[in-house]
Amino acid sequence: MTQTAIPLWEAKRTNESRQVEELLKKAGFDQVDVYRYNSASIRVRVVDAQFAGLSLEKRNALIEPHLERLPERTQADIIDLFAAAPSELRQSPRRSESF
Repeated sequence: MTQTAIPLWEAKRTNESRQVEELLKKAGFDQVDVYRYNSASIRVRVVDAQFAGLSLEKRNALIEPHLERLPERTQADIIDLFAAAPSELRQSPRRSESF
């Protein structure tokens, strides 16, 4: 029997991080991973094919209108927003693991 290792960040998921995930998944993004890094910061990773070839600014512009619907405190705690196309993660697996 083989066991799949659970990423360490998954243990840091909270109700608040799940709220962010749910919001972005409902917005239609393919993969959303969110966790609370510490009491003052939340990290968000969004992986979606529509990001291919887009600048960081354009990627963030697609995500940020959705984040603005969150409570202000949650918005203020989002310090890392990582947006990537699936092909970028395949090309650089370390980027995927570093989350």
